[in-house]
Amino acid sequence: MSIFLSLLKNIPLFEDFNEEELRAVAPLFTERKFKKGAILFFEGDKGHDFYIIKSGFVKIYQFEEAKEVTLALFRDGDFFGDMALIDKNATRSATAETLEPTSVYVINRGDFERFLMNTPKLCLNLLGFTIQRLRNANQQIYDLTFLDVRSRILKNIHRLSEDYGKSVPGGLLIDLKLTHQQLANLAGTVRESVTKVLQELQDRNIISIEKKRILILNMEKLQQY
Repeated sequence: MSIFLSLLKNIPLFEDFNEEELRAVAPLFTERKFKKGAILFFEGDKGHDFYIIKSGFVKIYQFEEAKEVTLALFRDGDFFGDMALIDKNATRSATAETLEPTSVYVINRGDFERFLMNTPKLCLNLLGFTIQRLRNANQQIYDLTFLDVRSRILKNIHRLSEDYGKSVPGGLLIDLKLTHQQLANLAGTVRESVTKVLQELQDRNIISIEKKRILILNMEKLQQY
């Protein structure tokens, strides 16, 4: 099985596909490479393509009252742009930008729809993950509305540890390089607030930071916070 077929198999949308089904859909994708800081699409653009990240780092964000709010971060093996596959009249609800050199596999809606007609279970998978992302969006709206800044920052650190944490000697490493400003954009706040909370967590030996990566030293205490 090729590297791309192995990648597809690990994508939740295709995880229950057999090798024959994977080989049928794989040729519909094309690979594209982007430099750091490239815009894959802007909020308001017509949505035509679905993306799977081969390697790299992408943020999805909106501007609210001239302030950037990061809605999601995606790394190797993640996918995005799925709403474009469902609603042919939809426009992009946010902007996608690379945070480092990034390689993606792309399929357009027309090719996807033709494949979908012969693969009903893919429709069910797509519907399930779309609903889950809507739930996540609702939770983010709730957090921004009802949680104070400190709680939002702490919750985002915990969420990042669930999504991108890997066990290393000494704790759980969030395997993303994130600046204080990027963390602030995730929490819908300002950089100074993030710096204050991160320093508090370091002073209490709950986390350490090295080369913009957060190492959680004591998960139990972080959860208590």
